[in-house]
Amino acid sequence: MGGVGDSPLRPDGTLKVSGEFAYASDLWIDGMLWGATLRSPHPRAKILSIDLGPALAMAGVHAVLTHEDVPGRKLYGLDHTEDQPVLAIGEVRHQGEPIALVAADHPEIARRAMEKIAVEWEVLEPITDARAVIAEPDRYRVQERGGIARHQPVRVGDVDRAKAEAAVVVSSDYSVGIQDQAFLGPESGLAVPAEDGGLDLYVSTQWMHNDLKQIAPCLGLAEDQIRMTLAGVGGAFGGREDLSMQIHAGMLALYTGKPVKMSYNRYESFFGHVHRHPAEMRYEFGATAEGRLLYADVEIILDGGAYTSATLNVTGNAASLGVGPYEIPNIKIDAWGVYTNNPPCGAMRGFGAVQACFAYESMMDKLAEACGISPVRVRQINAVSQGSKLATGQIIDSPAPLAEMLERLEAMPMPAPLGAGPDGEIDIRALPGGVSQTTHGEGVVRGVGYGVGIKNICFSEAFDDYSTARVRLEVIGGEPTALVHTAAAEVGQGLVTLQAQIARTELGVQRVTIHPADNQVGDAGSSSASRQSYMTGGAVKTACEAVRAELLAMAERKLGRAFPGITQGELNVVGGKIMSRTEGVIASIEEILGDDVIEETREFHHHPTSRMDPVTGQGDSHTQLALCVHRAVVDVDVDLGLVKVVEMAAVQDVGKILNLLSLEGQIHGGSAQGLGLAVMEEIVVSGGLVRNPSFTDYLIPTILDMPPMRLDILENPDPKAPYGLRGAGEPPTLSSTPAIVAAIRDATGRALTRVPVRPEHIIRG
Repeated sequence: MGGVGDSPLRPDGTLKVSGEFAYASDLWIDGMLWGATLRSPHPRAKILSIDLGPALAMAGVHAVLTHEDVPGRKLYGLDHTEDQPVLAIGEVRHQGEPIALVAADHPEIARRAMEKIAVEWEVLEPITDARAVIAEPDRYRVQERGGIARHQPVRVGDVDRAKAEAAVVVSSDYSVGIQDQAFLGPESGLAVPAEDGGLDLYVSTQWMHNDLKQIAPCLGLAEDQIRMTLAGVGGAFGGREDLSMQIHAGMLALYTGKPVKMSYNRYESFFGHVHRHPAEMRYEFGATAEGRLLYADVEIILDGGAYTSATLNVTGNAASLGVGPYEIPNIKIDAWGVYTNNPPCGAMRGFGAVQACFAYESMMDKLAEACGISPVRVRQINAVSQGSKLATGQIIDSPAPLAEMLERLEAMPMPAPLGAGPDGEIDIRALPGGVSQTTHGEGVVRGVGYGVGIKNICFSEAFDDYSTARVRLEVIGGEPTALVHTAAAEVGQGLVTLQAQIARTELGVQRVTIHPADNQVGDAGSSSASRQSYMTGGAVKTACEAVRAELLAMAERKLGRAFPGITQGELNVVGGKIMSRTEGVIASIEEILGDDVIEETREFHHHPTSRMDPVTGQGDSHTQLALCVHRAVVDVDVDLGLVKVVEMAAVQDVGKILNLLSLEGQIHGGSAQGLGLAVMEEIVVSGGLVRNPSFTDYLIPTILDMPPMRLDILENPDPKAPYGLRGAGEPPTLSSTPAIVAAIRDATGRALTRVPVRPEHIIRG
């Protein structure tokens, strides 16, 4: 129970904690086969021949397929960039690229059959240097499109003139490694052939309708022949925006006429989805002696790997938000997204803004030091406020004053002194290394750092972003009941709970059922870009308003004789009752509805945006902007290079708190992923080969790594958004990383220009 502003418990919470929740990897149907995928061991090679005979000869094997068996289009991709083969056609462009498929009675038989497929290779030298691609894009052509996916400049004012006027100039190169979404539920799904020649497809995804637009042409089916239902999703963070096993399972099911389940193991999952783009960045800031920024000269290079995926949009985001929420009169930014034979990269929480944020926030600390002022003060001097312009010329619409947010953050209480235990003595459990007893306090130094981030919410650059909701109101068992049906993917963010909250608020009923998400209702867009509360929340709200209007019109017709002159305009629904401003409660919903049913379907669109100008980068490209600021406190063992994040504090403007419990979880979760990028998470790639595709060697923060958090949540409503809300899931991921690194710098005096920070970057010589 509970409406907008309450914090009802999520219905899937207990099941997930107890292990009873049904994820996609738990799917089962009698008679199903198991699918497996043969993947390339090379980042770049030509396929000279494939011998399927030994695999086909195995007992229990029902099918072995290659690109020659794709029934429709052989290429697919996000946003109409269809450059990714369903199965490799003559060559592979990255390690792990799918080559062949197997369907068998048992997953172990499928695995052994896959290993018997003999491939003859001509191994080629991989293209792995993104900067070299920019210098010679025709020479380093990973695919037919060339070497460069997108070059997005931003030009404001006269940077050359400003360089001559600057009293203080700071510059540096920065690097961000490849971060993985590290969701705990591997890619899984079940394809069931149907009597009409189509498919019933149960998958864990972030956007069913976008999947459908790619799947149907490749399978040679009409979209209405594929019925998609969302299976239990074990996290996403952008890693499920691209297809994984959907087309492959569909091919095997159609070929064999039997249901086919595919479920990746952890090793395969590292190759089965895109990652965060690694970045190489060069920044130069010029300012007055007092620290007021005069210019920014920026180069951002994002390595998208072999195929386009979301690189075009990630590059646009990095360019538009490349100098953060600061007023800078002269700006030159060049952002590049390039193709290489490194692992494919695409959407991940923060979507291009994370990489830029680490660089521009590091530069603000560098500028503060050069000017002899505090890191907080230099940010306040240059902070945007309502009416300020971003680098793209877009007006800041966030009424939350950044300078005030920083003031509130700085005023928050600090944690207990270094290594302090409950009795005030040194407690080794509170020190870096903990019970490993690597130190008793010697060599441990405390540092404090700050980070600011600005993130766009919803899709950008003229994308017609919308969501659809169908709401049905009827009386069941003597009680008014609402059914909410959308295709929006619940990926752990609490959307199912929020949809019910909105229906209760708008319809005045308590009993709300959320229909399983499927494609039998209109598109809801992706569960990404922090957009679902805004977009699907807006769609549910709009559909509920239409249902309420029809209910009140029905009440006016039915009650007109008992209450002469009563009009729909003076009626409302509260607590399951029809109320009049003049007469009070005049009927119950049950009395008005009777056996009737009211059902309405509505689309919700946000206000229009525009594309960035290809030469100047100018344009109102974003729907909404959100700010978050972090303070991190760390203890660093400078002898051993060990870091303990002692506390993080955050101030974030969310417009309107819809569900405080879920909101706090989003801020904690985003901060945890920022912590991971700061000090531990990186896919290590050498020569195009991934060296650590496991959770043994790819480290993610656990509950022991995540510190306590202090939160100050502001509510400054956005008048264009439903309930005035601002998307909240991504902004904490931006500002947490540079805050932690700044704190480590404060403790060690090291420049620290790369994340994640490793022990060898810290140890004093």
